[in-house]
Parts: sequence; C-alpha cells; structure tokens
Amino acid sequence: MIIEVYLSLGSNIGDKKAYLEEAIIEIGKIAKTELRAVSSFYITKPWGKLEQADFINMVIKIMTSLSAERLLENLQNIEMKMGRQDNGRWGPRIIDIDILLYGDKIIHTEELVVPHPHMKQRLFVLVPLMELNPDLVFPDDGAHIQEVLSKVLDREGEDNIIKRL
Repeated sequence: MIIEVYLSLGSNIGDKKAYLEEAIIEIGKIAKTELRAVSSFYITKPWGKLEQADFINMVIKIMTSLSAERLLENLQNIEMKMGRQDNGRWGPRIIDIDILLYGDKIIHTEELVVPHPHMKQRLFVLVPLMELNPDLVFPDDGAHIQEVLSKVLDREGEDNIIKRL
C-alpha cells in the first residue's frame, strides 16, 4: 500500500539551505519512496532552546510503501550520514527530519509518535504544511489545518516565521 507522508526538515548550523537540499536529495533516494512536493524555505526562530541561531525549516510530501518504522530508520540514517550530532533536545543541528503525518495512521511506539506530538504548536511546521496541503485534516482529532494555524498565529504572531525564501 502506498502512503502519503509529510516530513518536517530543519537546519540551523552552517550552510542551512544546502543541508536541506542535500537531505531532500537523500530522501528521494530511499527505496519504495517518491518525493511529491516541497514547500518553500522558511527562516524561523528556534523553538524550545531559544539561545541558538535561527533555523531554516520546510515540509516535504512523499509517497512510500515502507512501514513508518522502516521509513524512520532510513531518515535517521540520512541524519547520521549528514553528520547530525546529539546536541540535546531542541538543540542546534545540521539536519533534523521528523515524520509529521503517515497517512491517516496514529502511531504510538517507543521510537515513533505520529502525528508528531508538537506539530500543532509550531508555526515552522504548520505554515509550510498548509502551503503543501491547505485542505489537510489531522487524523488524531479531525482538526483542519487552517483552524489550527489560525490559533497558533493568534497566540504567537507572525514574528516567529520571518520570511519565505
């Protein structure tokens, strides 16, 4: 079965845009996976640990017949190949790739939680996700992306997403 998957990519070390472009190429090489859409690049303020450089974030849409766990393994291998190091939770990173949505599946394992547990709080996920799919409905609660994004914008304002590249 082919599943529609949304991934969040971010970088805030070195040549951020180049790292994101490299990650997209590497994701496109994953067997049984096809890249379908790429959002704009967004300069965003850090989330969690605020004393670090701004990020460039984006969302991509892929189609895959891999299981969520197998896809996660491939994505983690890409992060490691690109030199990601453990800088603590929400710390600076060369590349960060998260599975946001895996079809309409709800997954809770030790290794993976989908839909991503913090995605509805983060402008750097919601804005590019809406760019790719303005009709998206979240499978866990039936919320529409436009209503979720509107609530977060009301709470945080647009300052945390500086601009589209």
